[in-house]
Amino acid sequence: MTDRPLLEVEGLDVTYPGRGGAVRAARGVSFALGRERLAIVGESGSGKSTTGRAILGLIPRPGVVRARRLAFDGINLGALSDAGWSRLRGRRLAMVMQDPKFALNPVLRVGAQIMQTYRLHWRTSRREAERRALEMLESVRIRDPETVFRLYPHQLSGGMGQRVMIAMMLVGEPDLLIADEPTSALDVTVQNQVLRVLDDLVAARGMGLIFITHNLTLVSSFCDRALVMYAGRVVEQCDARRLGEARHPYTQALIAAAPDLDHPRAVLRTVTRDPTWTT
Repeated sequence: MTDRPLLEVEGLDVTYPGRGGAVRAARGVSFALGRERLAIVGESGSGKSTTGRAILGLIPRPGVVRARRLAFDGINLGALSDAGWSRLRGRRLAMVMQDPKFALNPVLRVGAQIMQTYRLHWRTSRREAERRALEMLESVRIRDPETVFRLYPHQLSGGMGQRVMIAMMLVGEPDLLIADEPTSALDVTVQNQVLRVLDDLVAARGMGLIFITHNLTLVSSFCDRALVMYAGRVVEQCDARRLGEARHPYTQALIAAAPDLDHPRAVLRTVTRDPTWTT
């Protein structure tokens, strides 16, 4: 039995051409992931989503991805062909996008989209695909899966759409799920429901989870570890449940800037940036 991590990222760089030279959206990002819940946190533009998309080979041209090592279960992701990505992406690697309104096909019913994903990777009959799609809708706590199966995406609420997206990404039974701000547009009640769904499924399937979010409160209660990103770099890694003990001034500033209902303040702290954080 091997102790090899599920995902290995070393020196990941993502660059885009710009008028003033190359723009580095990710700079030397390095981390390893086991079958655990890893959070990637930081402000908008810090490189969180870029890192997740680079792992799945979803950086569009003219973006350029380079890494000393980018491997999933020993597979060199940087050397994969389009056919290799098609076999891996959706089957063993999956990503829940931030907004289901843009990630779901508006002209196909929910059930047809989930079935299409399942049949693409498992080559089963239509009847078996329908059975699995209904099972997945039920597993993400949709009360009437038969009705939702027949709906179009525009007929779903925000929370329902997110659960449908999770079902679609998990129907292929992936080993690694990347969830990009899966609860950002949801109210607190639905947000907690979606998190419980993810938590139960990760525990039951033994998956690795990368949870991309702005919400530090969620991270401390839901995840095992946290990567803090600033300007494309990882500035700190720490135990998610001990975020309050973070040592980097940027992490400390993010925590201090978050509202706390138990300790209300008239003025929230702002982030005072240091040029050395990007070097």
